[in-house]
Amino acid sequence: MAGQANKCKLTKRVVESAKPDPTKRTFLWDTDITGFSVRIYPTGKKTYFLQYRNNDNVTKKIKLGVHGTITTELARDKAEKLSLSISSGEDPSVKIASPQNHSMNELGEMYLNLHAKIRKKPVCFKEDEGFLRDIILKRYGRFDVAAISALDLQKLHSDLEKTPYKANRVRALLSKMFNLAISWGWRSDNPIKGVEKYKEHQRHRWLNDEELEKLWAVLDTYSNPSVANAIRLLLFTGSRRNEVLHATWDQFDLEKGVWTKPAHSTKQNRMEHLPLSTQVIDTLKRMKARSNSPFLFPGKIPDKPIQGIKKAWATIRSRAGLPDVRLHDLRHTHASHLVSSGLSLSIVGKLLGHTQASTTQRYAHLADTPLREAAELFGLKMDKLMEKKG
Repeated sequence: MAGQANKCKLTKRVVESAKPDPTKRTFLWDTDITGFSVRIYPTGKKTYFLQYRNNDNVTKKIKLGVHGTITTELARDKAEKLSLSISSGEDPSVKIASPQNHSMNELGEMYLNLHAKIRKKPVCFKEDEGFLRDIILKRYGRFDVAAISALDLQKLHSDLEKTPYKANRVRALLSKMFNLAISWGWRSDNPIKGVEKYKEHQRHRWLNDEELEKLWAVLDTYSNPSVANAIRLLLFTGSRRNEVLHATWDQFDLEKGVWTKPAHSTKQNRMEHLPLSTQVIDTLKRMKARSNSPFLFPGKIPDKPIQGIKKAWATIRSRAGLPDVRLHDLRHTHASHLVSSGLSLSIVGKLLGHTQASTTQRYAHLADTPLREAAELFGLKMDKLMEKKG
């Protein structure tokens, strides 16, 4: 079938490092699965195949997929399954076009490449990729898509009961995957529909005046000024983490004091114009005077922004004596102090980029103090009127 020179165990690294011959097509044959190979075209295209002999001693070749559309691991998984069916006397070339017997590994791969990579933001794509790798495919990767039952998914959902947010995100991911499977003819129903979501309890942690003073003292002495400024901006603007960390200087008009957030950077996928306070403008001007990057917070990788400040934040909140405070709680702190100072929920919602009033409603209880003070005004006026009358 092939000489020893072009036989090796096919791995992602081996396939991606294989160089094409500009004069002809070449093959690399796997040493573990008989007949499993990758064909390398002069153009650089690489396609996986499984070659075998059927019961009539006729050599057949089945195309498993193009590298890049499927991974080496998925191609190996397909080849292994087909080899088992061949050893039991079946001729898979007759069935290869059938919409049956698609594995969850294959569905996961197709979901990422044909849906998530195109329609989702990078951070959401990365989250889906992690849920697939660490939870869904780790458990059901080799299962046929059509064989997954509601009971299988109920067990998976129950195992994630202690982390309801994660459980519900995994449920939503599975729902979309199975809806795609239905549209592709891989199964006729969505087995996740009968699995109920967990109730998610919103956290309302926000920093009071004393805690803000502690945090500010730590930021003023923190060894990395760039990280300290990122946290200051999160608190001053109430913006989301990635909006701040991935921001570029061309989004800011420091003379007019406006931050224009492009649609692709916001959760609602719409452009937002955020007025900036004097403190923010002063901070940004000092940062820009020392910057030679298009990003406010450049990362270690050239031409890329900083990817995260999770470890730095853990150190900062520990020094400030705030071990339970998340970065996202800085957004809650910004909103909570505005509402408790008397600003309307409508205005606060606009500053936070909320599209629905119900989202800002979580801060409604904090508006009680200014409302009570307003109510007292009329009571005091009536007291004065009665005093005059008396």
